[in-house]
Amino acid sequence: MAAALAPIVLIAALLGAWEIACRALSVPSYVLPPPSAVGEALAADWKGLLASAWNTLAMALQALVVASLAAQLAALGAALSPTVHRALRPLAVALQVTPVIAIAPLVNIWAGIDHPERAIVALAAVVAFFPIFSGAVTGLRSADPDLERLFDLYGAGRGARLLRLRLPSALPFLLEGHKVAAGLAIVGAVVAEFVAGSGSAQGLAWRILDASHRLQTARMLAALLALGLLGAALYALFEALERAGLKWWRGR
Repeated sequence: MAAALAPIVLIAALLGAWEIACRALSVPSYVLPPPSAVGEALAADWKGLLASAWNTLAMALQALVVASLAAQLAALGAALSPTVHRALRPLAVALQVTPVIAIAPLVNIWAGIDHPERAIVALAAVVAFFPIFSGAVTGLRSADPDLERLFDLYGAGRGARLLRLRLPSALPFLLEGHKVAAGLAIVGAVVAEFVAGSGSAQGLAWRILDASHRLQTARMLAALLALGLLGAALYALFEALERAGLKWWRGR
């Protein structure tokens, strides 16, 4: 019970200290509003925040699907051929280390100024690609050496070895890669929205920008709170899927 209450008590204490400090020091609301003002902004605009959160989530999930398919196909080729692995690895690392905000204007032009959602999905997919690719490659290469020798003993072909040994061995790594990539897809979508967000792509980043232009700091913090809750919920969902997948995998 104490372990479950500890984070709640800590958050309540921090919010209380924040509220008291803002009121005691007469901090201007456009600099730092008290938690009560943020709560009021959240209550007043919860429908709009919910719609924006759904837009951000929808684009992040689309990006995750694209990144998953591309990364797993690339990892499969890399696992089956050392030459393909040597060719793909530098490109995958380059995508990982390149800041998404640096290439966002270029991708926005390629996707079309009138279709910012395409750029957002593409940029979020770029961010989510590497964890899935790296996990899949590692998993496909992590089969038990004793089982590898057993498959050699029985003269198993490449297809049987892949389906019955390497893919099952890769499952834990794939689940972990997707869990990490899910959070990165949200981050990539939000960063891309800051550059490309307009028109129909009115996600949470658009809410934050709109509020900042009007110096409505309470609305900005309400949108940030919604974004944090969205990311935490998505992470919890993939963590639950990972636990279920690993339970099934160990049972097999």
